[in-house]
Amino acid sequence: MGLKSDSWIREKSLKEEMIKPFCEALVGEGVVSFGLSSYGYDIRVSDEFKIFTNINAQVVDPKDFDDANVVDFKGDVCIVPPNSFALARTVEYFKMPHDTLAICLGKSTYARCGIIVNVTPFEPGFEGHITIEISNTTPLPAKIYANEGIAQVLFLQGDEPCETTYKDRKGKYQNQTGITLPRILKK
Repeated sequence: MGLKSDSWIREKSLKEEMIKPFCEALVGEGVVSFGLSSYGYDIRVSDEFKIFTNINAQVVDPKDFDDANVVDFKGDVCIVPPNSFALARTVEYFKMPHDTLAICLGKSTYARCGIIVNVTPFEPGFEGHITIEISNTTPLPAKIYANEGIAQVLFLQGDEPCETTYKDRKGKYQNQTGITLPRILKK
């Protein structure tokens, strides 16, 4: 298994639409950087957010998530309250090759402000927008800039395609668009 370079990412994205829309160069002047980098791709956060709220004082339950726990927001800048959390989605839509796994890490520009970005791995065969988890660990409100960089994706290609892809096993987040809240498959 090896880390893939910018030329591999470019080829997969332009020929097989692995990342769409695809930005062929790193854009960084006046914005939190996004686009193709040396060994990865810096993804953008869209202008759609779900901000956690305690107004309804519900318990956060991953097996029975209550939509009342979040407030929908759309805009160029999202303010994440102090010591709070928001969900967002990528601008980019991904179609992962059957022999490739992607790992996503938050950008240092946000991390240096106490903003932690968590995204779970993109499994082979996954297709959809990526739901992004944003934690504001500071005692101050934090700005998130829509349509700018939020995290970097690293691509690892296996020596051979996996036996069962995320698509093959009908993963519960397959083909997600927009921000997808937690769900559990029902029996």
